[in-house]
Amino acid sequence: MDQSLSQETAKETDVLVFKPRHTLAAVLQWVRARRAGLLAGALLGVMSLQMLAVISRKSITADEIVMIPAGYYHLVAGYFQLVDDHPPLSKILAAIPLLFIQPAETQPRDILAPPQSGNADGAYQERFWEDNRASFETISFWTRVPMIALTVALGILIFIFARELFGARAAVLAVVLFSLEPTVLAHGRVVQTDMPAAFGYLLVCFMLHRYLRARTWQRAGALGAACGLAFLAKFSMLIIGPPLAAIFAVLLWRAPRTGPRRKALMAHATLVSLIALLLINAAYYFHSRELTNADALWIAQSFPSYKAAVSSAVRPLSYLLPTDMVIGILWQFWHNGEGHPASLLGMYRATGWWYYFPVAFALKVSLPFLLLSLASLVWCVHDLISNRDKKILIILIPFAIYTIFVLFSRINIGVRYYLPAYPFLFIAGGASLDWLLRRPARRFGVGIAAALLCWMGVEAVRAYPDQMTYFNQLAASRPHWWYLSDSNVEWGDDVPQLAAYLKARGETRVNAALSAGWSTLTQYGLVYVDLLSKPAGSTPDTRYVAIGASFLNGSTVPVRPIHGRLPTEPERINFFDPYRHRKPEAVFGNSIYLYRIPE
Repeated sequence: MDQSLSQETAKETDVLVFKPRHTLAAVLQWVRARRAGLLAGALLGVMSLQMLAVISRKSITADEIVMIPAGYYHLVAGYFQLVDDHPPLSKILAAIPLLFIQPAETQPRDILAPPQSGNADGAYQERFWEDNRASFETISFWTRVPMIALTVALGILIFIFARELFGARAAVLAVVLFSLEPTVLAHGRVVQTDMPAAFGYLLVCFMLHRYLRARTWQRAGALGAACGLAFLAKFSMLIIGPPLAAIFAVLLWRAPRTGPRRKALMAHATLVSLIALLLINAAYYFHSRELTNADALWIAQSFPSYKAAVSSAVRPLSYLLPTDMVIGILWQFWHNGEGHPASLLGMYRATGWWYYFPVAFALKVSLPFLLLSLASLVWCVHDLISNRDKKILIILIPFAIYTIFVLFSRINIGVRYYLPAYPFLFIAGGASLDWLLRRPARRFGVGIAAALLCWMGVEAVRAYPDQMTYFNQLAASRPHWWYLSDSNVEWGDDVPQLAAYLKARGETRVNAALSAGWSTLTQYGLVYVDLLSKPAGSTPDTRYVAIGASFLNGSTVPVRPIHGRLPTEPERINFFDPYRHRKPEAVFGNSIYLYRIPE
């Protein structure tokens, strides 16, 4: 018995023995096996901390003023008529923190006919922010955190997809490119549809790639879920539909006329459609309201030549899709047909230019990433032709589809509309750098890769914290507002710096023309005096005048009567021309120009 006890004690002693060398070796082995994922995770962690630092000092943008209240009413009241020109995914995600903040809320029935207001969207957001003035900064910060999380999720997806296609090193390099690009850092923190659309588009391509490799029920279901999420991210993701239908049509055409394979394909296609429809309707709480008289009137006014056909199509569609989604899709078609006032290289047009997004991309991304993107596309085409490497197609085809789509867009307002194409450039860039590092002349490859990545790092530091208004060296000869307009040069998030500057000088009022300033400036204790309500060239009654870069550009200046008549287009565009030739006392975030009025 004593012998048995001593044996048990010995065993316990053996278990408790700590062997530092073996433990360290095991840890190092674990790290080596996962070093690519750990490095990518560290990069995305630093990226998220950087975006958190930015939202702690910058205000919400003009679009977020409307998107955040709309998301809250979507989430808690199931009221989807607010901002129905965008699907609800990004709005609902942003509103989740509000469940814990518990902001003051107004019932929809109290807002339907607001006094002195022309539309419900504006009335909702005005009332929401007025009722929650004390918690403005808390709401502004926490509602943007889910967008940062989604951006990190996009980085993870880029890593997984790139690793599956080209290996671990290429995947890490793709994440490096993603985490250093100023355009991603700018829009990855904003409550809008652009980064969710980039995530959804890449997710569909990833799931399609996996399904084509192994056509199983599980992968067909995952593809359907990805399609549903993409459609809920941005209405432009409807472009996924025709290519997917074409792929299934080709698969069916190539399958035997009879037998289980053909039946399985048809069942998979049905499953993809059903799951996508299920997710879409779930996001709208399975509610599809009746068309109202206001809806019918809007359709008649917006599509006068096709009002009967459009009205006839809306009713059956509303049995498959929520009515608010159908109306939102129609609104986007109308918006694209009408166009949007825009500016490009000193030119002005409402219907846009086919080359707008290529030019905007060339000016807004960092120069090393631009050069790498062009070189990577050439490398992809060369590899496809010379090596018959079919996996290149999963990068080139989605990129080409989305690029062609935006070339035909007449809504030329922000480079952010092109963001769904970026992940394919990051993956292609990582793959081409990896190929360069595997060449016989390794030192040359290492030198080129190191130079490009270091240059991108320098540009990322140079852009901080004003990534929204970042332009590369190609736009160095003129003010940025001359090259592009709208959210490319000003989106309202620099109002806090303006407010702090004016309050430090004892100012309580300012004549201004700012994106979102009419709403956010009051949150920081300043009275916003609308500069656009005064005749052009008149002397303001405040010591300072603040003008946003997009208003200096002129494309966003609204049409308002001048001396009892509507202005001509040159008069509208040049409303602030006198200020273009004056030196500002201060510039905030490269987006707000502050001028002191001589006494």
